[in-house]
Amino acid sequence: MKAWILEKQAKMEGRPLKLVDVPTPQALDNEIRVKVLVCGVCRTDIHIAEGDLPLKKSPLILGHEIVGVVDETGKGVKKFKIGDRVGISWLHSTCGKCSHCLSGRENYCSDFQCTGWDADGGFAEYTTVGEDFALSLQGIDMEPEDIAPLLCPGIAGYCAFKLTKAKKRDRLGLYGFGPTAYCVLRVANHLGIDVYVSTRSPRHIEEAKINGAVWAADAMKEEMPCTLNSAIVFPPAGVLVEPALCHVKIGGIVVLAPVSMSTIEVKNYSKNFWGRDVRTLYNVIKTEGQEFLSIAGKTNIRMGRQVFFFEELNEAMILVKKGKIEEPNAIIKVADDWSLG
Repeated sequence: MKAWILEKQAKMEGRPLKLVDVPTPQALDNEIRVKVLVCGVCRTDIHIAEGDLPLKKSPLILGHEIVGVVDETGKGVKKFKIGDRVGISWLHSTCGKCSHCLSGRENYCSDFQCTGWDADGGFAEYTTVGEDFALSLQGIDMEPEDIAPLLCPGIAGYCAFKLTKAKKRDRLGLYGFGPTAYCVLRVANHLGIDVYVSTRSPRHIEEAKINGAVWAADAMKEEMPCTLNSAIVFPPAGVLVEPALCHVKIGGIVVLAPVSMSTIEVKNYSKNFWGRDVRTLYNVIKTEGQEFLSIAGKTNIRMGRQVFFFEELNEAMILVKKGKIEEPNAIIKVADDWSLG
């Protein structure tokens, strides 16, 4: 099969990914093989390619926003059959035996394996994954190009949203408004939760209002109109944490969504922090990913995407790195349709 491999990390401008022929993987016991239709480009792919994150295996096939169709099943597979539509996200596998896995919190498993980092991902014609970690796309009437970006920012946003414990008629604050926050806004609207968005971008303020935010402005310059039940901070900016805390009522929750964050300083503990909970998003949970995809299918959650041919991967990643793509998400098209022909 054709696949883009990374052997040595280098700046994207040096085109470190190489398109080569590699053996087509076979589905092992309890695994499915997926014919890849599309795979989204995530900034994490760029961080791995350039060396901001360590290279865990070489050669490596990047890509963890995978949409495809099952074309082979290994021994013992019961959840999927050939022809089923599936998605593969950042969660590739866990140990299945530790206390976290056994309690439905596999995101904390010390053996959490990541698609496109620990295991080969979707910048290839085929990939494999354990049946327990594939996401069913059956019944979701959306184009593969529209589903792919939901598998990373969408699922991550939903997992952060679940940490807030927000319920109908609550007031939820979103600090920052990129693709992940957009997905949370759409889900919250669907569930009857009022959303208040703080962002510096005039364009994002308008987008938030158009998509159902009750209030959208820069909360660092304009006063939040009410007290929130909970909030999510998306940018890796520690300076936003205390303002988010002070906008949340006693007993409320502030979720920090970034993988890393600049220094957090709380100057007034008693007034702004005391009595609130702070939680961090740490990897993702499969059941919550499946929940989100079900909601996305019902509510037609779609994000802007620019589609590139398979052969254009290096160029697409350079454009993503430089912020020069025309839409928020870049999608690599590997195959034409859902058929196995």
